[in-house]
Amino acid sequence: MALSSRQSSFHLANQLLDVIRDAKLEPGHHLREQQLADLVGVSRTPIRSALNLLAERGIVDTRKNHGYFLRKPFDSLHRIEIEVPSTADEKLYQRLVRDRLDNAVPNSMTQSEIARRYDVDRVALTRTLSRLAEDGLIAKNKGHGWTFLPTFDSLVSLRGSYEFRLTLEPACFLLPTFKPDLAAIERIRLQHLYLISHPDIASVSSAQLFETDAAFHEMCAEFSGNAFFVQAVQHQNRLRRLLEFGSYTNSRRVQDWCREHVSIIEAIATEDFSQASAKMRLHLEQALATAPSTHKKGN
Repeated sequence: MALSSRQSSFHLANQLLDVIRDAKLEPGHHLREQQLADLVGVSRTPIRSALNLLAERGIVDTRKNHGYFLRKPFDSLHRIEIEVPSTADEKLYQRLVRDRLDNAVPNSMTQSEIARRYDVDRVALTRTLSRLAEDGLIAKNKGHGWTFLPTFDSLVSLRGSYEFRLTLEPACFLLPTFKPDLAAIERIRLQHLYLISHPDIASVSSAQLFETDAAFHEMCAEFSGNAFFVQAVQHQNRLRRLLEFGSYTNSRRVQDWCREHVSIIEAIATEDFSQASAKMRLHLEQALATAPSTHKKGN
């Protein structure tokens, strides 16, 4: 999807944060525009815009006639990510998802019907539909139009999914082939800590929340060393994707499941796999307990 120059600056600022973290730069380090531009493959102008965004957030100092200098140590930036502001495309994306979940739109629609209903131009609509397809929420019909992909169509099927996952996911830790990747564990732990400490979790996109959630469950399955476990968890994630993209409105529950994930991660890191299994069971049971009253829960 094409990005405005303003949006590109936000994405580029996050890239620069990755560079700072990966290089383990210390306060006072001179962040040279040309060097950064060569590193990420852009010109100096967008680099300057991205550095100014970091300066606005107190991460970088601007010194007249001298350039930009890192203000904070790299190890204090693990939980920081620059939020990309919402765009018209993002609003259309969210409206389509919400309306489908509320059954306000049919399962299948033509592009013309969508354009008329939401009063959007074809360029913006094409970008939004492409992104929905990339996110696995819709698919292009063989003829005309688009169809939302299968998801849980009732509370009965949603509960059935949790019952299946309660049988499957805690068991993966107990397989003799279970072998964790400590680097992967640390990466996903930091992602969760970022969400737990976020000052306004409601401002984080549903896409980011879902990907963090789904990646954690798929990571645990991958550690099992059993491809059937991985395929089953991936299939469940595909089915719940639409529901989760339209939910995560309960900020307290989002941060609760992040803490539950971190607790499981800590058990894995200490190789207490029986404890990790027990914690996963409790985590899914708590998510299941919310299912009868609402779809908006996140896990």
